[in-house]
Amino acid sequence: MEKRLADRIADEIEEMIFDHSLADGARLDEHALAERFSVSRTPIREALQKLALSGLVTQIPNRGVFVHQPGAVELIEMFEVMAELEAAAGRLAALRITDEALGDLQRANTRCQQAVAAEDTDAYYVENEYFHHLIYTQSGNSFLQAEALRLHRRLRPFRRQQLRLRGRMAQSMAEHESIVAALVRGDAPAAADLLRAHVAVQGEKFHHLMASLRPTHE
Repeated sequence: MEKRLADRIADEIEEMIFDHSLADGARLDEHALAERFSVSRTPIREALQKLALSGLVTQIPNRGVFVHQPGAVELIEMFEVMAELEAAAGRLAALRITDEALGDLQRANTRCQQAVAAEDTDAYYVENEYFHHLIYTQSGNSFLQAEALRLHRRLRPFRRQQLRLRGRMAQSMAEHESIVAALVRGDAPAAADLLRAHVAVQGEKFHHLMASLRPTHE
């Protein structure tokens, strides 16, 4: 499915933030961005609203929209909470997931494997997102699902960015297969542990993620 215009613009601005074409604290001017992308200001506003949900920009009333790069502490705290929410969803899903949903997860994994073979991180992320959202739904807990979705949206740019690290897609794919196996067995503790480890950014993985967010001149 083709992305909406605002979504494509949000992705491009996201890339500009990650490659430091837009510096931390820079003010984002709607008119200038509309000219840059040859669009009206409406999709620009929608794109900036989407980026605000992920925390990559901050909207300040009467002042404008500014780039916000989270620091190491803020980012790792968000990932720690995300890992625990994923673990809780996995534990509950192992007890409640339907056979139909298990089939959907396995098909999503097949599509993920195709994306790994094609070295297509964007296609992988789309299927990866579907994979995780399905587990949230199958937890059978609507409050947990809503909280997990909210934080997932906040961390979306960073989860997508880490897939570009060398070898990460293949590693993520192997982790997906182990997660599905635990869900098929109905092994709640294993599903929780596997999802927690899958999402947590610690040690070398976190070091590489933070390095990818720093200006090259630092």
